[in-house]
Amino acid sequence: MRLKKMRDLFILIGIIGIVLMMVVPIPIWLLDVLLIVNISVALMILLISMNTQEALQFAIFPSMLLVTTLFRLALNVSTTRNILAHAEAGHVVDTFGGFVAQGNLVVGFVVFLILVVVQFIVITKGSERVAEVAARFTLDAMPGKQMSIDADLNAGMINEQQARERRRKIEAEADFYGAMDGASKFVKGDAIAGIIILLINIIGGLIIGMVYHDMSFAESAATFSRLTIGDGLVSQIPALLISTAAGLIVTRANSEGNLASDISGQIAKHPRLLYIVSGTILMLGIFTPIPLITTFPIALVLTFAAYRMQKNMEKQQAQEQQIEEEQQIEEVRSPESVISLLQVDPIEFEFGYGLIPLADTQQGGDLLDRIILIRRQCALELGIVVPVIRIRDNIQLKPNEYVIKIKGNHVARGELLLNHYLAMSPGIEDESVSGIETTEPAFGLPAIWIDETTKERAEIAGYTVVDPPSVVATHLTEIIKRHAHELVGRQETKLLIENVKESYPALVDDLIPSVLSYGDVQKVLSKLLREKISVRDLVTILETLADYGSYTKDPDILTEYVRQALSRQITHQYSTSSDSLLKVITVGPAVEKKIAEAVQQTEQGSYLALDPNSSQAIYSRVSEQVTKAIQSGQQPVILTSPTIRMYLRQLLERTMQDIPVLSYSELEPSVEIQSMGVVNL
Repeated sequence: MRLKKMRDLFILIGIIGIVLMMVVPIPIWLLDVLLIVNISVALMILLISMNTQEALQFAIFPSMLLVTTLFRLALNVSTTRNILAHAEAGHVVDTFGGFVAQGNLVVGFVVFLILVVVQFIVITKGSERVAEVAARFTLDAMPGKQMSIDADLNAGMINEQQARERRRKIEAEADFYGAMDGASKFVKGDAIAGIIILLINIIGGLIIGMVYHDMSFAESAATFSRLTIGDGLVSQIPALLISTAAGLIVTRANSEGNLASDISGQIAKHPRLLYIVSGTILMLGIFTPIPLITTFPIALVLTFAAYRMQKNMEKQQAQEQQIEEEQQIEEVRSPESVISLLQVDPIEFEFGYGLIPLADTQQGGDLLDRIILIRRQCALELGIVVPVIRIRDNIQLKPNEYVIKIKGNHVARGELLLNHYLAMSPGIEDESVSGIETTEPAFGLPAIWIDETTKERAEIAGYTVVDPPSVVATHLTEIIKRHAHELVGRQETKLLIENVKESYPALVDDLIPSVLSYGDVQKVLSKLLREKISVRDLVTILETLADYGSYTKDPDILTEYVRQALSRQITHQYSTSSDSLLKVITVGPAVEKKIAEAVQQTEQGSYLALDPNSSQAIYSRVSEQVTKAIQSGQQPVILTSPTIRMYLRQLLERTMQDIPVLSYSELEPSVEIQSMGVVNL
């Protein structure tokens, strides 16, 4: 505490002494000491500014700038008094006036003017502008920074003390740059004052030398000019150092070290550019009158520096790579690394080593390109974004075997013969077309593998001939369509809705979350995709959900409303486009009544409670009609009333998943309906 009081008293006495210097004459020897102190303080300030990482580490700089400017002006007044009164100003001023000027007053005067111009126009003007802009942008950014601190505090990322410190730092930055903006005017005024004092000393010295000291004009001009130039130089050099320090302080940004480390570190990142500079300097010595003895050493030093920088960079990269590898090994050993194994890919395609040419582009494989087309096709037909399909080889599989997984579970498998083609019969067998019997993996149709020599004969006979990559692509496409409802979760639903929101913001804001949640919409989309109904017209789907979502939250009922809204799409999907004809299997009144009576209503929703005998009877009758339709070459479509459609679908879903069940309200009035059979009990 005592030391602190003495320090405060010393600083107070120093400030008062600076003011007294302007009015009280001081001895010559003390003036020399103070001039050296002035140079020392300016040099210290410059070195401190070079070694600060951010401006707030030297926050006292604006105040020091004012004090040093006042001290320098006080010294100017004291030296001016001694020059005019005694025609001398001490050894320091005399040395600067004689040694720096080299006995030539014109040279000294020019050097002084150059220092003033550099300080006043270049350094001080630039520092003033940077400080002004920095202060303005700092003040403009304060509200955003304050909001960011509040957000981090509310999220629990920082505590109250850290938030208080960050707010204090923001306020200190604004105060600092504002103070620097004003303090820059001191340096500017000091430069102007130096020029005025120079003129006063020269003009006043000539008059006083000739009038009071009985000097001749030449003697008076030589004496007072030398002293005036020395005084100007000994004042402007510290001023130039402090102006440079001010420029360094206000221009430091995005720094992680001091000025020396930043310069060396950032230049060392570009060693190849030093080679170009070295070559350019060497060319100047060879092809220009500049002596080679001047350019060659500089080019040699630059080349050596570039070589050392490049070697150090390579060494640092090797060390960083080694550290990264060690960290990866450590992560594998750590217990937390098991968490990464819990990630399950939505879709995986694994194949044996014999099918590697399918995915290897160097061997002509185009599987990756086909998968891109599959994702585009599914987006157009289903209206969903298919996740990235993970492709990998599996040595545990047979060489020609492949497996398709959905969320880590096997859903399909198949075998390929790469040098063969898959041929499917048109219904009439041709004995001349022979091969290895197999089953087409996508639809389960009987087929044969034929070689290149048999391919043309099979095509002439009417066989459908497909190459192995097309077999895989078709199988993968059908699997994605069959399991599309499993690939649309809440996150995927949110992405789809946000895409719609870009064009229809009012619709989405009206529906979510006030009427339905993302989970409710996801259930409806999943039920539509389960029955192979495209959700590409998401605007119509969301409009319907917004209309009926306030009446019911039951996803089954909402799905029925959506299906009715998509009647044009459903009609076009199942009718023949040529004559708008839809051939269907209708459900008889007795079956509809039986199902309607078995529907149970609960608080959780409605469900079908049909006894096993009735279920088996209905299933048998439907199966008979479906078999007849397939045998006649028609796509079976079951048509029933809207009230029991979803319950009949639930009854047939487990065993007849691919048979569409439609209601009358889902068809356009313009379509012509033709019954191929009736399901009766």
